Amino acid sequence: MRRGPGGVGAINRQRLAREKYATKGTEIADIQLSQMGKQLDSFKTSLEDFAGKYKQEIKKNPEFRGHFQQMCARIGVDPLASSKGFWAELLGVGDFYYELGIQIVEICMATRSRNGGLMTMDELHKKILKTSKSRQDVSEDDLARAIKKLHVMGSGFQIIPVGTKRLVQSVPGELSMDHTAALQLAQGTGCTSVSSIMKDLGWDADRTKRVLDHMVHEEMAWVDDQAPNERLYWFPGLFPET
Repeated sequence: MRRGPGGVGAINRQRLAREKYATKGTEIADIQLSQMGKQLDSFKTSLEDFAGKYKQEIKKNPEFRGHFQQMCARIGVDPLASSKGFWAELLGVGDFYYELGIQIVEICMATRSRNGGLMTMDELHKKILKTSKSRQDVSEDDLARAIKKLHVMGSGFQIIPVGTKRLVQSVPGELSMDHTAALQLAQGTGCTSVSSIMKDLGWDADRTKRVLDHMVHEEMAWVDDQAPNERLYWFPGLFPET
């Protein structure tokens, strides 16, 4: 069955209409993208004015500095991206986190023989505040941002959530879910045992021993054979230094 002239014309009109809609849609999208770009430029300009006006407050007040970082993140601005450039010259935040990162590395290196490269964020914060070079306005949020920068550099530093605690890992290598689960089980007392893990996590003996042996090998856990009933595994990174 052959289509008549009217049928072909209708198809052509529909095709042209679709092409016009597509062209118009592209034009609208381009206009919207241009407007969004102008808005972001305006936001960045306003942010620079705000940073200049509250420069001292950003540098001295950790809570204010945290809110400022959040504002920057919302529009894709990273004041910590470089120790040079506009933000570093205006605020000195690049140097601030660079120096803080060096202090974090020094403390973690000095305590690694005791804790195997695991330290609670709370303990790290206290040590930073006691460091003669540090200022008393450093917050845990500042530490987290500095550690994030260290991790990007491939240094092995990262933060591991373990129950109610946050552990700073300063040695290369990812901890598995099993390792984290064992740490979480031990966070209350700082130690655990094969029977405790098997009972509370429902693991078999081989899985439990494999996880604990790995952490002992990496010096994240200590073996205590003086316990009355069975061997205990202590995690020095879960309790403060005495």
